[in-house]
Amino acid sequence: MTLDYTDPRVRDCLLAGKTGKIGLERETLRVDENGRLAQTPHPLGDSQTFTRDFCENQVEIVTPPSDSAEEAAALLYRYHLKAAEKLRSLGSGREYLWPFSNPPAISGEEEIPIAQFHGSSGFKTSYREYLARKYGKRKMLFCGIHLNYSFDEELLRAAFSQSGGLSWREYRNHVYLSLAKKLAAFGWLITYLTAASPVADPSFFTEPSHAARYSSARCGALGYWNQFVPTFDYSSLDGYTESILRYIRNEQIVSPSELYYPIRLKPKGENRLDHLRENGVNHIELRMLDVNPLTPAGIFKEDIAFIQLFILYLTSLPDEEFDEAAQIVAAEHFKSAALYDVDGESVSMTTPAGEIPLRQEALRILEDMAAFYAGMKADNDVSAVLSFQKSKLTDRHNSYAFRVRERFGVDYTAKGLALARRYAQTEGAD
Repeated sequence: MTLDYTDPRVRDCLLAGKTGKIGLERETLRVDENGRLAQTPHPLGDSQTFTRDFCENQVEIVTPPSDSAEEAAALLYRYHLKAAEKLRSLGSGREYLWPFSNPPAISGEEEIPIAQFHGSSGFKTSYREYLARKYGKRKMLFCGIHLNYSFDEELLRAAFSQSGGLSWREYRNHVYLSLAKKLAAFGWLITYLTAASPVADPSFFTEPSHAARYSSARCGALGYWNQFVPTFDYSSLDGYTESILRYIRNEQIVSPSELYYPIRLKPKGENRLDHLRENGVNHIELRMLDVNPLTPAGIFKEDIAFIQLFILYLTSLPDEEFDEAAQIVAAEHFKSAALYDVDGESVSMTTPAGEIPLRQEALRILEDMAAFYAGMKADNDVSAVLSFQKSKLTDRHNSYAFRVRERFGVDYTAKGLALARRYAQTEGAD
């Protein structure tokens, strides 16, 4: 489903900033004064803002939907400081939020206590115990940022007038399905531009060479992927949900939450397939972002802004065939984008024309985005965001992976603890 930006009403929404809402979820580990995983019970309570993820010492910070990248980043930073203040004042001793996607030093899985939920939520602990048996606890220590995006209704209503007889609900679902398909094909670019975890403590990986291979270990082959490559039917919401049900019936996964794929279509409220099928898509979730240690919030507002621009650009592209074989190749592109690209030429991707460097295709997409927004007569902020991303490709010293490796490649855990202490007290990015 393509949005027609030649329609004045659609274009006006874009130029007026009526594009969508952004929510962020940041996973982060708690560490003690020695830089070890905290062994205390979760001290922040469970609310709409703070909860736990896989383990008891893994905090998840959740922001409400924001109208802009600046607001989303500011909210996440505000909640980060609120959590940090609470952890500094614990009677059991000070704790800190670990500022990386990769964990600090660990001596064994006994340091990874599964999150304890009780009463009607007890099933959450049972589910995590199942994940620990199937995937191992260590993999669950990877932390990332999930970005949730929902289109502005005024934008979709403007585009809906040209929908050709679909109901509003059908149209809305088709827009999200089309976006999910395009993100599955091109979303590797987000991984490539935002990967920020090229170093890890030697105690984490069984093979020391593993850490050196990746700019983002959690997004690479060692990270959050199932034991199979999932493929989807994007032609309808029923087809999409049936794709996921197929894996549950085949006992490859036990729930939609176990589908470790970079893109998810989600309903409002609990992530259940019956909710999705009955109520339609509420938002799309992007799961390929590292926690960036170069900023206290874990993500730069420029990257949030880029993702929003990227989403809107993708909605302008024509729908193309995306069969099972193409989806499997696309999943490999995500994993390739997580490799450490030493010279911008060492990591390649498969195209109809043969193997080409990822960097080459990344530059082509950014140039195409610049042309698209120039045609919309977008303001200078768009150019600045695109230039910010392009600079990571034209000068490797600007890439997050290079900067993080240079700064934290030696004494990772000690330097990480010092950074965690700093980010618990001071404002601003480095």
